[in-house]
Amino acid sequence: MADPVIGAAIQVTLERALSLASDSIGLLVGFKKDVASMTLSLGFIKDVLADAEERQNQIRGVQRWLKCLDEVAYDAQNVLDELHYESLRHQVESRNRHKLKVCCFFSFSNINLAFRWRMASKVMDVKLKLKEINQQAREFGLDSKSVVPAALPAAVGDARNRQTDSVLVPIIGRADDESEIVKILLSLSEKVVSVLPIVGMGGLGKTTLAKSIYNNHQIDAHFNKKIWVCVSRKVPIVELFKLILLQLTGEKVEVDDRNVIVGKLGNNLGGKRYFLVLDDVWDDDQALWEDFFNTLKGLNPTNGSWCLVTTRPGPVAQCVSRVLMMENEAYRLGKLPDDHCWSIIKEKAARGGEVPDELKAIRERVIKRCDGLPLAASVIGGLLSLHGKEKWRSILENRLSSLSGDEDRVMQILKLSFDNLPSPYIKKCFAYCSIFPKDIEMKGDMLIKLWMAEGFLQADANRQMMMEEIGEYYLEILLQSSLFEEIIDESETSTSYKMHDLVHDLAESMSKSTKVIIDRDTSIVDNGNQIRYLATDSFGGGEDREKLLESLSTSLHTLFIVNGDLSSDMLMKLKNLYVLNLSFATTEELPASIGKLIHLRYVNLEYSPISILPDSLCKLYNLQTLTLSDSKVKDLPKGMRDLISLRHLHFYTTNKEFQMPLNMGWLTCLQTLEFFNVGREKGRRIGELGSLNNLKGNLEIRNLELVKDKEGAEEAKLSEKANLFRLELWWACDREGDNYKDEDVLDGLRPHPNLEELEMWHFMGDQFPRWLMDLPTTTPPPKLASLVFYGCNKCRELLPLQNFTSLIELEIWYCDGLTNLPGDMLHSCASLQKLRVIYCGNLISFPLDLQQTPSLLELVLYRCPELKTSMTPKGFGFLTGLRELEIGPFSDDGDDHENSSIYNEFDWSGLISSSSSSSSSALRELELYGLSHMEYLPPQIQHLTTLTSLLLRDFGGVEALPDWFGNFAALEELWLIGFEELRHLPSEDAMRSLTKLKRLEVYGSPLLKERCTPESSGPDSQWSKVSHIQDLRIS
Repeated sequence: MADPVIGAAIQVTLERALSLASDSIGLLVGFKKDVASMTLSLGFIKDVLADAEERQNQIRGVQRWLKCLDEVAYDAQNVLDELHYESLRHQVESRNRHKLKVCCFFSFSNINLAFRWRMASKVMDVKLKLKEINQQAREFGLDSKSVVPAALPAAVGDARNRQTDSVLVPIIGRADDESEIVKILLSLSEKVVSVLPIVGMGGLGKTTLAKSIYNNHQIDAHFNKKIWVCVSRKVPIVELFKLILLQLTGEKVEVDDRNVIVGKLGNNLGGKRYFLVLDDVWDDDQALWEDFFNTLKGLNPTNGSWCLVTTRPGPVAQCVSRVLMMENEAYRLGKLPDDHCWSIIKEKAARGGEVPDELKAIRERVIKRCDGLPLAASVIGGLLSLHGKEKWRSILENRLSSLSGDEDRVMQILKLSFDNLPSPYIKKCFAYCSIFPKDIEMKGDMLIKLWMAEGFLQADANRQMMMEEIGEYYLEILLQSSLFEEIIDESETSTSYKMHDLVHDLAESMSKSTKVIIDRDTSIVDNGNQIRYLATDSFGGGEDREKLLESLSTSLHTLFIVNGDLSSDMLMKLKNLYVLNLSFATTEELPASIGKLIHLRYVNLEYSPISILPDSLCKLYNLQTLTLSDSKVKDLPKGMRDLISLRHLHFYTTNKEFQMPLNMGWLTCLQTLEFFNVGREKGRRIGELGSLNNLKGNLEIRNLELVKDKEGAEEAKLSEKANLFRLELWWACDREGDNYKDEDVLDGLRPHPNLEELEMWHFMGDQFPRWLMDLPTTTPPPKLASLVFYGCNKCRELLPLQNFTSLIELEIWYCDGLTNLPGDMLHSCASLQKLRVIYCGNLISFPLDLQQTPSLLELVLYRCPELKTSMTPKGFGFLTGLRELEIGPFSDDGDDHENSSIYNEFDWSGLISSSSSSSSSALRELELYGLSHMEYLPPQIQHLTTLTSLLLRDFGGVEALPDWFGNFAALEELWLIGFEELRHLPSEDAMRSLTKLKRLEVYGSPLLKERCTPESSGPDSQWSKVSHIQDLRIS
């Protein structure tokens, strides 16, 4: 049987080898002729490759020839990369000796004699193999065929700047299914746990429907806990319990003892009605499910919990239903109607725009090809979108006409989408993703760095596009073709992607050189010398482990280890490793032998217990990515400057004593540097940043008090760093004296106009430089969206912000020098969404006209004790979108302490009118801070009936909460903090009116605590008012 992706794999390897051959390694004395000869052979083979792939089923022996070619091309790449490493080594050593002339890099005397003999042997071996491969190609009669490379976009900016949001896309065509299933789940049940399987073939949208149900607001209101677990393979019952516990606690489960795990489950689920989704279940072992559900029933005597199971095999549905003796049958998901399939197709093919006539002309035939499967509709739409309209009819007639039915049809469509990816590089990138488990979220920037390390992202010399930009384009293509799904999470700084189970199956079938080992099953590695990429959750016993690594010693390029260990001996066997991922591994020491793995381009120690990096790490001259995030590593090796190819350094520490390694400015390829601690000595000064013009993303510069003047600051050349979008500037907060040069230094730190976020910490100048006011107008359109001032205590006034039309967030913290903020300071800031003024101890006046900031979603005026209520912002009635408000305490400028005078002049009427204008634009969260002697709450808050979250703090004299609390019909969470005299909650009727209240937390109310226990009795007992609340904490 033909290997469906071998041609793409070989082409990528050949082009990578040719790229290495065209680099400076040809200048190495004694290898120039050999490398030139190899280049000619590789070029000829590349020319006949397309013909060989087409004829591998027609001419006997061509398949075997392709496999041999794959191995020889792989060997050639490794040999050429070894020469490339030697070239880099000479550059580093020459630079360290301050000999900068290129001719000195490659002199005969600089090349180790033993290395020359060893490499000569390797080069000759590859030459002979290539000669034999070429001879066989001639005997087979293989012809040269020109292959037009896929055109990269003129600029990848379109892919990079595509705008998305976090709003869930409505599920198409499943509203009736969702409504019916939700109705079942909300029905009264006398069982402790009930189960409902959703059954259907792959591609019908079972998981998508389950997600929509999981996020349904009726489900949220009905169940106390929700748990989502993707099973996707047969797992032991203890492993299943661990997966559930992980989702409940968010913490990795380290123990394997069933009693301990089940006990922790009981602590989390006891007395609660929960909704458990088991997605993509395959195991129909009745004994397992009897054990599983019996354990769940024993954990929790509360009736009404439900388990929703999605599965393809019918026997699984029958098994789980039979175990719990369910009366209702499994829910069989039907196919989508034609109209809904058409909606999916046109959305993908036309990309949300007007449907072209060419698509309308083939409407019926395209719909017929989908056969009611939403995944098929999405993939076909994506396939059409990758081609010009003039090719659509041809695709329909020539490629989609011979599809068989049901699940095979979906896989055929997926295979067709894969075949039509515009380059072999994208095909390799996609197939590589089979190394990840099913249903996992893959971070886009991580994928790009892995692809880059494996040589799948070759920089385009003509357009000067960086490899990272090409990777972003590839992600866009895979997303557009529906082979990837995009996951948007506002809390994450990067986009993540997932693959549908069937798409993952396709990726596995396209990558014969990838193996994933789970639960110590090493037996599946049956073709060791062809395995390039290996992922394992743990290694088995010593003998199995040694045997496995021995079989992979020369072939392995990528190794992922999770929950396992990696010794020095094991590491040394893997001499051709390009990617080493030890994130979450148990290895406590990184072996010094890592410095001998000269091909390594990617090392990930994220969440690793490793604390010390060996100096030999700095011998990895090919290393592109070093990830140390959330590891135990505290210091970087001294020789970091020698990592000449390093592009991404993920390392962050808050240690004030940390010193940067010397001469970080030598790392001119560096793009990711999370922080830079300015030092006093040469090689650690701010000028090291000057040569790092490729920096992008976030940069935090600390110890700016060590920069002497404007000229010194200008050496950082921040104005030339066009790809930095977030900049934090830090001065020390505990400086002595008052002879500061902060104004001059900040003047020299002018950033590029592309900057989007700027923070200044402990700046002790009296005023800000002119460039800060000019920044938004330097290059239209303005880009600065976030501005933070923190601890700028000497500033008596802020700069005018009238020009900051792009500003979305403004924060002012601990600026004690401020006494007045003018009411028109945000004139023209119509885009402002978040405004926070916090701990400004001397601020008296901030009469902001909120009509100037109509887009405001969040307003915080917190701990500004001198701020008068009469001088707080006015015009809340114009804020139709305000969702969060945090205010107080303000200065007590009245004599009537009992009647909360500090809030009398607040714009309650505007706030109430804004919140009551429409439910969609109403205030959701309010945090209100009082003073310890206040005996009453501001009565105006009773009219804010749309609140879902309310926090009240430091109303120390309040003894009883008023009954108007019953007005908060939408309230879900209530916090009461610092109510020292509180004895009584609202009446029982008022508390029972809070039908949506799920959480009540009370801290610092000892008198109330005594009355809110099951043991309390008598007329003062408050227990009956709160006993029904799911999440209750009173202390």
